[in-house]
Amino acid sequence: MTKMTADEANTFLRGAFATKDNRTEVTLMEDGRAVMRLVADESNLRPGGYISGPTQMSLVDSAAYMAVMTKTGHEPMTVTSNLSINFLRPCIGDVVVADARILKIGQALAVMEVDVRIEGADKPSSHAVVTYAIPREPSGMA
Repeated sequence: MTKMTADEANTFLRGAFATKDNRTEVTLMEDGRAVMRLVADESNLRPGGYISGPTQMSLVDSAAYMAVMTKTGHEPMTVTSNLSINFLRPCIGDVVVADARILKIGQALAVMEVDVRIEGADKPSSHAVVTYAIPREPSGMA
């Protein structure tokens, strides 16, 4: 069972990042998995119509964050501690999808793998491994 739904995640993103264009949305939140979709525009493109690396990395990071939230619920102080991405093939298209799955989650860290692909494509354009630091409960020490 997920501790945050896709609707709750989208509400959080709209409020936290004051987006007005609604080009990015969470489409799936299930236990240990989150899928996000971005409708690309000219700000996301490189010459030749390629979706830029920074755009893919941003989507990867956001999808990984949402995957963690399926386990922790809304925890704004959960932060990225590592992101490693491999660009496998050109990412050319109008809609980019990032699918994040938790590999391991503990008390302090969560590790996810994220595939990025053009919507409808069989093969990923990039593959990332992301680690998030999860805030620990205070130990009561002053």
